[in-house]
Amino acid sequence: MQRTNFRDMACSIARTLDVIGEPWSPLILRDVWAGIARFDEIQADLGISRKVLTERLNHLVQQGILDRRPYDRRPRYEYVLTRQGTELLDMLMAMANWGDRWLAGEAGPPVLYRHHACGEIGRIDLRCSHCGEPMHGDEVDLLPGPGAAQRE
Repeated sequence: MQRTNFRDMACSIARTLDVIGEPWSPLILRDVWAGIARFDEIQADLGISRKVLTERLNHLVQQGILDRRPYDRRPRYEYVLTRQGTELLDMLMAMANWGDRWLAGEAGPPVLYRHHACGEIGRIDLRCSHCGEPMHGDEVDLLPGPGAAQRE
């Protein structure tokens, strides 16, 4: 399947989409995060075709998001998040927070998040790394950074 290449765009959102922008990828990462780590388990949970799952897993391994580890003598593998993959969980939690707020309906959120540090159930809250105050899209300005595309 031919995919649009966003990797060379001077945009971190586009570059991230190049890695995980295909719809199955975040769901695969969610499963691995939740402990569903073997090919057959992921396939059964998602109902995804073997071909598509193989392509997605290979892509995520090639991009350094997942590691493949053998779990028996046959060539069978389980998948674990790399450091890069673990950092992507922050984005997945922000997506879940939005979905919980706007799409969960009367039933409420399907998953709760217990924070290891305090043991309490919490929700994702984006904060400024400088002042610690909440940081939302309508409270920031987008400014050119050092890696911005130069316009002529």
